[in-house]
Amino acid sequence: MTDEKQQDDPQEQAGPPAAEASAEAAAASSADAPSADAPSTEEEPQDVEGLRARLDEEKAKAQGYLGKWQRAAADFQNHKRRVEQERSEMGRLANASFVINLLPLVDDIERALSTVDPKLAGLTWIDGIWLIYRKFQAVLESAGVKEIPVAEGQPFDPQVHEAISEAPGDEGKVVSVVQKGYKLGERVIRPAMVIVGVKEQGNGEEQGTGNEEQEGEAPESEAAD
Repeated sequence: MTDEKQQDDPQEQAGPPAAEASAEAAAASSADAPSADAPSTEEEPQDVEGLRARLDEEKAKAQGYLGKWQRAAADFQNHKRRVEQERSEMGRLANASFVINLLPLVDDIERALSTVDPKLAGLTWIDGIWLIYRKFQAVLESAGVKEIPVAEGQPFDPQVHEAISEAPGDEGKVVSVVQKGYKLGERVIRPAMVIVGVKEQGNGEEQGTGNEEQEGEAPESEAAD
């Protein structure tokens, strides 16, 4: 029994090395054999050219995508800027409408204060009116409203002045201010109403007619002589 076991053991031990050897041989033969899927050396240059052509196509597509993205980004920035400008413009228009409706009240208070009798200057209700007037001015200043400075003798500027009549005076100069003008920021919301000076032409015409009459009388006197 012991001899049979000893004889069987060498066979069992010799089994695995033989199997491993056969597996290695099969692997070596498969490695040496040419693969059907592997490209041949003659086809490699054609594949490289194809890859280069495909790479160029992909680069062109990438450049196209990049250009479209840049244009879309620029359009979005322009749209965003337009929306912000429209929003700010709407805010300015709303403020302008409010200020235009408020200015006649300020004009009335100014006219009322300008006609107050100096004897009443110290009364409490007069001081109250002055306080209301200053509050109106503070509201206008906080809204960005500024008065257009106008002085007599200043050249007439159609950008900020509105001529309502003419009076004798320096040609093209402001003679007097009828109503104040105001700006909202840099925008004129109400031009200043002014009277513009013009040169007097009456004396010159009278002198001209007088000279003509004298010239017409001269021949008659000579004829009489």
